[in-house]
Amino acid sequence: MGWLTVGDTYEIALVEGRVVARSSSKTPPAGTSPAGQLRTLPGELRDRPEVIELQRFAEWLDRHAAQCAAQVDNWMVSSLPVPVGLLARVWPDEAWRSALRDLVVVGEGPDEVGFLRDADASGELRVVNLDGETVRLSPRTVTMPHPVLLPDLDELRVFAAELGVVQGVEQIHRATWHKPDDLDGGAETVTEFSGAEYSSWFHLSARAASLGYKVSDGHVTGRIRDAGRVFTASVEIGNPYYEEEGHTGDLSWRHGRDPRLRLSEVGPVAWSEGMRMAAALHAGRTVSADRTA
Repeated sequence: MGWLTVGDTYEIALVEGRVVARSSSKTPPAGTSPAGQLRTLPGELRDRPEVIELQRFAEWLDRHAAQCAAQVDNWMVSSLPVPVGLLARVWPDEAWRSALRDLVVVGEGPDEVGFLRDADASGELRVVNLDGETVRLSPRTVTMPHPVLLPDLDELRVFAAELGVVQGVEQIHRATWHKPDDLDGGAETVTEFSGAEYSSWFHLSARAASLGYKVSDGHVTGRIRDAGRVFTASVEIGNPYYEEEGHTGDLSWRHGRDPRLRLSEVGPVAWSEGMRMAAALHAGRTVSADRTA
């Protein structure tokens, strides 16, 4: 983004998400960085309409980037097919590109797998395949699989480290859980992350909301699409009107209006994401000094 003249003395621009200023005179004043920018925004500029509008634009860019990342995360968690034409249309947008770049994508053939590097208007994708070669693919749609569905995930992580891959949306380094083979056939709840204590119910509720989960009717819930079915993972957290402290209860899953499902009926993605939610709530618990001693 270029520099915008403000009055007779300054120019402003948006640099790394914040409004910065520089002197428009040939002799830079004291407090000017080597790049020509003033280290702080002069007081006489802070209420100027040009500065306020640029700050609002910066806030919009932040919201837009968050929305793009959330949409890509939804595509990935749900393993939904995404039209390549759509990727090509959004790729020029830096926010979309940052969210999509280096995700593992799978095309229509068994060998069409790689880290996404580019999407152009011709409908081609440029990916780095698992042999380390940059190739072009032209599928109609691609999926960005949830990591629990990716074969050889550990090898992918090692290969990504060798490539210097940094994903804008967490995929290959996302925490995953695989459903045990020896589950009790009639069990309906997981107790592994039960009993995490918080100083108050409201701290626990705030923790859940900050992680992007819904809090209602004494439960923290997350909706997960798995193989075309929508599951709801749920962790009990009690009621603030009856309990002063907060604590987590059991984890369970539902499908639609059905009551609790047997654990054997929960899909692999729904299982992993439900366990991830419960683990994140457990990780934020209050740990007293005597327990850590």
